[in-house]
Amino acid sequence: MSLIGTLLGREETRSLTMDQPRPHSLLDQGTQGVIGRPLDRIEGPLKVSGQATYAAEYPTDNLAYGVLVRAPFGSGTIRDVVADAARSVPGVIDVVTDYPTFIRNPQQGGEMKAPTQGVEKVDYHGEIVAIVVADTFEAAREGAALVHVDAQPANGAYVFAAHRDQAETPPPDQIPPTTSQGDVDAAMAAAAVTVDATYTTPSQTSAAMEPHASIAHWQDDGTLVLHGSYQMVASDQSQLAGALGVAKDKVRIISRYVGGGFGSKLGIAPESVAAAVAAKKLGRPVKVAMARQQVFDATVRRSNTEQRIRLGAGPDGRLTAIAHETLATNLPGEDFFEPAGIGTHFAYAADNRLVDHKLVRLNWLLAGSMRAPGEAVGMLALEAAMDELAEKLNLDPIELRRRNEPDQDPEKQVPFSSRQLVPCMEKGAELFGWSDRHAAPASDRRGEWWHGIGMAAAVRSNMLQKSSARVELTPEGRAIVATDMTDIGTGSYTILAQIAAETLGLPLDRVEVQLGDGAAPPSAGSGGSWGAGSAGSSVYLACELLREKLARAMDTAPESMTLKDGRAIADNRAVEIGELVGDGLSALGEIAPGKQEKSFNQASYGAHFAEVKVNAVTGEVRVERMLGVFAAGRILNQKTARSQCLGGMTFGIGAALTEELVHDPRNGKVVNRDLGEYHVPVNADVPQIDVHFLDERDIHANPIHAKGIGELGISGAGAAIANAIYNATGVRVRDYPITCDKLLEGLPG
Repeated sequence: MSLIGTLLGREETRSLTMDQPRPHSLLDQGTQGVIGRPLDRIEGPLKVSGQATYAAEYPTDNLAYGVLVRAPFGSGTIRDVVADAARSVPGVIDVVTDYPTFIRNPQQGGEMKAPTQGVEKVDYHGEIVAIVVADTFEAAREGAALVHVDAQPANGAYVFAAHRDQAETPPPDQIPPTTSQGDVDAAMAAAAVTVDATYTTPSQTSAAMEPHASIAHWQDDGTLVLHGSYQMVASDQSQLAGALGVAKDKVRIISRYVGGGFGSKLGIAPESVAAAVAAKKLGRPVKVAMARQQVFDATVRRSNTEQRIRLGAGPDGRLTAIAHETLATNLPGEDFFEPAGIGTHFAYAADNRLVDHKLVRLNWLLAGSMRAPGEAVGMLALEAAMDELAEKLNLDPIELRRRNEPDQDPEKQVPFSSRQLVPCMEKGAELFGWSDRHAAPASDRRGEWWHGIGMAAAVRSNMLQKSSARVELTPEGRAIVATDMTDIGTGSYTILAQIAAETLGLPLDRVEVQLGDGAAPPSAGSGGSWGAGSAGSSVYLACELLREKLARAMDTAPESMTLKDGRAIADNRAVEIGELVGDGLSALGEIAPGKQEKSFNQASYGAHFAEVKVNAVTGEVRVERMLGVFAAGRILNQKTARSQCLGGMTFGIGAALTEELVHDPRNGKVVNRDLGEYHVPVNADVPQIDVHFLDERDIHANPIHAKGIGELGISGAGAAIANAIYNATGVRVRDYPITCDKLLEGLPG
């Protein structure tokens, strides 16, 4: 642990590297009682009244409108962009064809490099090649429809099955593509009971409610100010600067409200680069809002996967072998792979282990991170395979998992910082009525509906990322929290306010949180479920330092002082906080990962339970009820945490039953590129969902003892539904989504 206080005028900095556990937290000693409570989101009234300003809504003088032009072929070289007809449309200002080659998101596996002006080589259908700019949106749209892209087509790779035998091992990055120990083949050959099954998942899209949009404006000093819908402001500023070939300090992104991201807004998308280039060329602000079809065509998808799961066990159900081998896809030259086996590394004990990932190069839309990259689709396979093994062993699925509970990380041989998977399953079984389940498949028919119950485990690695935040105390006794952290609908505004209010002893309405401005201290942003733990810890550290400064002003020791309701209380004195800060106090908090990350396996855990009914005539599946029980460290806000789990479990319904991005085998084009044809679960598809949290503190994770939860809710959720369908019908479908046509032939009777 490294604690450093550096005097910078009236602002000091407290930096913490997590090299040692933090057993004591001020959040356990707070007097305001706001931590953990199910508080409403503080920005909620702004959103429901239409006063929250999203990326495309900022009022801007002299605004021009841009519409993107896409490549109408899947692979080839552009010879010319013919734009005479477009330029003749009244109101069209220009057609910008020296749009730089899109610099893909480093978070998704791409590399930053100097931009090439003008797109020449096209890798996928719908790739952005130009932008039409006009005085009105209507004129820009009309002009874009008249642009002709003259190209020399090339033979592309558009069919996964035709190229799966050309898979290659991706270069190692943060996640190694392959880990191995022992001899899986020998253990499988010697095992009393085995499962060797292949599961497939299709491409998926994030389908965030707010489409990607940017308003670009170049200031007189050469600084680009871009209002955009992005999750990771500091990282995105670096990416945008690289794409434009300008210095990092010459780009400022403002992203105060984001209408959902789920990974699709982790990195810059084409509209931000196009708006910036056009605004620079025109000398006036330019807005580009992507149409829904363009979002589907030209942002990012979750890769399709083919996953082979092998499990070997003794007669007692104890695993002797576990192997998870994945084929995923991406564009040529891209390093990102869907890490489907990421949870398999530590979910269950087995001496012989293999986790392997390989990439198949296709001319499909860029593949990248989508909510719970890896676990979301990987646990569809692993947890279904565990269900298959339980049946072969004639063992209760929960008991099978209990018998394979590891006492430490089975690969890294380090202890778990905390692990409550078994308690989650046991509590879930109690709450859901698991003991009433018909263990034999296809044994509960009521009228023309088969009924079944299934469960699955949930695991999701916890990550701490470098983050910083500034907290100021004003003479009026108010706190102002500033960081470029974003709120993508997750509750960041609220939980950061709760942390500051609790540590500084202030009523919640006396804390102002300013987020999403690239001019503020940089954070890790929203992604990977690290936002609360990382940004929250930086706010906590700044407040911890401010408490010490207030104690000095009171001439007392920090541990002898109580902060409550805006007053400092010590030595039989009570003083308003505003009277202790003079013209104001400021502190900067900085958090960074350290040795605790390597010394312990840090993860969140859960258990999903689902009841379904399947129509015996049509094969229609209806989810009747779901329950998720989760352990994710300290729950900062019961309401926002529950909301995240509800959303994740709804994602699980989609993955299990409805979501599939379809690619045209002739050119790779996304066929179902709107919300009418890409079927996310809607209200009628979503049953009563219950969420329950186990009490937990993780002293190895961060000083606020919280762990990630935003992506835990989707991990394993779809597998619980798949297992319930099998319990209902006796039909095992290994090709997701589980649609009627895949069930009909095998239905009983």
